[in-house]
Amino acid sequence: MDLGIGTYTYTWAIGVPGSPPIKPLDLMGLLDKATELDVQLIQIADNLPLHEVNHADLEALVRSCEEKEVTIEVGARGLTAEHLQTYINIARVCKSTMLRFVIDSKGYEPHPDEIVDIILGQLSSLQAHNIQLAVENHDRLMAKTFARIIERVASPSVGICLDSVNSLGCGEGFEHVLEILAPYTINLHIKDYSIARHSHMMGFNVEGTPAGVGMLPIRSLVEKLQHLGRCQSAILELWTPPEDHLEKTILKEDQWAHESISYLKPLLA
Repeated sequence: MDLGIGTYTYTWAIGVPGSPPIKPLDLMGLLDKATELDVQLIQIADNLPLHEVNHADLEALVRSCEEKEVTIEVGARGLTAEHLQTYINIARVCKSTMLRFVIDSKGYEPHPDEIVDIILGQLSSLQAHNIQLAVENHDRLMAKTFARIIERVASPSVGICLDSVNSLGCGEGFEHVLEILAPYTINLHIKDYSIARHSHMMGFNVEGTPAGVGMLPIRSLVEKLQHLGRCQSAILELWTPPEDHLEKTILKEDQWAHESISYLKPLLA
């Protein structure tokens, strides 16, 4: 299982709605971060959408990655037939054998039957280009629904991108989600977190932490996926709580990335 970083490792540095950095981290900057952290994999997701990058700049990124021996994984959001085909083509340009997709996008929440039909419609293209489609568990659908989607497609070219926190959004704990989705997992998002009661005792606060500091059982998670033998890569993602100034938040995010990668390297060696 290869260890890498992604655009959701550096969410604040890239820019979140309402908090744009003075100089946002770009694709070449992400590659520089990978070199600095000594990892050979970057996952470029929907917060730096590759379909908005011109072809020349994309080819320049691919050349730079090859020179630095860094592999690209492509990611996207909004699983329509057209968008999936677009990103299969982008994955080919990037020489990416992994294509991570979040199903939903703003105003678009397809039924599971439609999701299956969309994937089946592009299955021959995925197979022809040796690309694995990793469908990410996100807030709306339950783990069993994701499992049924993968089972109905019934192809080694399609599996799950297992995110360690997303399913909390639909009321499912990680151990439950792991039990259901681990056999289908081909790509992993390691995102550690903590859950603590509010001071007024009415409700809980879910917050990100550096890898190895929070509640995520990372060692046993990695061991389980390594034993199953399908998961190809693990991407560090961070939910970094903001500081009072964006510059401080970006510095903390970078510090957390270094701390997290140092923790994860021995586990995935």
